[in-house]
Amino acid sequence: MEISVVHSDVTKIETDVLVVNLFKGVSSPGGATGAVDKALFGLITDLISEGEVTGTLNELTLIHTPSSAYADFAPDRVLIAGLGSDDSFDTDAIRKVSASVIRKLRAAGIKHASTIVHGAGIGGLDPRAASQALVEGALLGAYRFLKYRTTDKNRKPDLSKFTLVEADDRKITKIEEGIVRGQIYAGAEILSRDLVNEPANKLAPADLAAVSLNLAAENNISCLVLEEQDVAKLGMGAYLGVSQGGERPLKFIHMTYQGDAGSLDNNIWLIGKGITFDSGGISLKPGLGMGKMKGDMGGGASVIAAIQAISQLKPKINVHVVCAATDNMPGGSAQRPGDVVTAMNGMTIEIDNTDAEGRLTLADAIGYAQSKGATKIVDVATLTGAARIALGDGVTPVFGNDESLIEAVLETSSAVGEPMWRLPLDPVTKRQNASKVADLKNTGGRGGGSTTAAHFIASFAGETPWVHLDIAATSMLDSTRDWMPAGATGVPTRSLIELVMRLAS
Repeated sequence: MEISVVHSDVTKIETDVLVVNLFKGVSSPGGATGAVDKALFGLITDLISEGEVTGTLNELTLIHTPSSAYADFAPDRVLIAGLGSDDSFDTDAIRKVSASVIRKLRAAGIKHASTIVHGAGIGGLDPRAASQALVEGALLGAYRFLKYRTTDKNRKPDLSKFTLVEADDRKITKIEEGIVRGQIYAGAEILSRDLVNEPANKLAPADLAAVSLNLAAENNISCLVLEEQDVAKLGMGAYLGVSQGGERPLKFIHMTYQGDAGSLDNNIWLIGKGITFDSGGISLKPGLGMGKMKGDMGGGASVIAAIQAISQLKPKINVHVVCAATDNMPGGSAQRPGDVVTAMNGMTIEIDNTDAEGRLTLADAIGYAQSKGATKIVDVATLTGAARIALGDGVTPVFGNDESLIEAVLETSSAVGEPMWRLPLDPVTKRQNASKVADLKNTGGRGGGSTTAAHFIASFAGETPWVHLDIAATSMLDSTRDWMPAGATGVPTRSLIELVMRLAS
């Protein structure tokens, strides 16, 4: 989709559809919508008075405006988008409306559409933030994973041209900046979605490593891929234990963006769980729904995608991405419940359940990060079904040991529309990970499953400022919601990008 901004009178723009907006409860539209209403001889006002247009959030009303009836009005059609109540209007509302608009236009077979920047006028939002949200909503809302579909010959094509129209030339520069940022943020989240949606037979650890190497080459990022013998020399017994049942070789991926080479302590490490297929190992998962376990590398996908965007935005901070990629399979050499493994930091772990494998790979990934001088760590993992039980599939649980970093993550997630909620690391649930034969067990039982998993990871983070995001429920959806499609959502890619940008500012 080609996205640009033009300085123009909205009534004069040559376009298949012009998108304008309306807040709920408005009886006489103002701003750009008011100008359109005037050019249409009060048609929008009439529709409002008749109750056909209410301004309810995501309400979409298409009006045909033929030149025979409106000789001085250039757009072929007008789409009125409801913005909801002005007292609750924010960038999330813009993303929601923009996604709905794009899907509506695609269903109508529209090729070229133009829109005013929702919220940049009467809405009172910064034009840069408003245009970024609009672009994110459009690109993310338009997303479809059709790579392996061959029978949908009659599906409607995507919009090819989307033009933002602004009459105030003082806002153009900010809108242009917002468009660029929106494309970068959305592009990264789309990459994350694509990786998670790939079937497991098409995305082995080696394939994920190849994607990382290609991204590095294209974006001035360094990328180191360690093989099994390399991680064995480093003592990553927890990670090796997970991998030993599978036939596809593990790949330990380390990507680096240097935005502040003169200050190596100015760094953040983004660590993503990278289980390219999770059968549960010897503790085999039920067959129903196991196909979704192709997405158990959602954390790895989000951090790899995030560093692509970060390299394009060029913040003054050093960013490291780590993904310990492997399958978790029940082969003859697979580790067993009751086994004891030794992590890179020397801690011993009793394997209580081989389906609690992600935290084992994260333990060694964190140990590696600490050995390289990590000063801040954020790990992202499709870790526990308990996360869905606790908060549903609309909110990501957050755990951590550093108040400042936790608050930064929460503020960031709210800003980009990827809701998160802090859960406690309490001393009672911590005791559930106690082992009689090793330093700790890799599970703490069913009660407080997300919390005991976080406690396990916290044991390896130690004193390093650390935050854990459990995206098991938010990484994939069963049905479309706002700008997130059924399937992979890309959460929390944009949160990670924004976090890095704020930490660097």
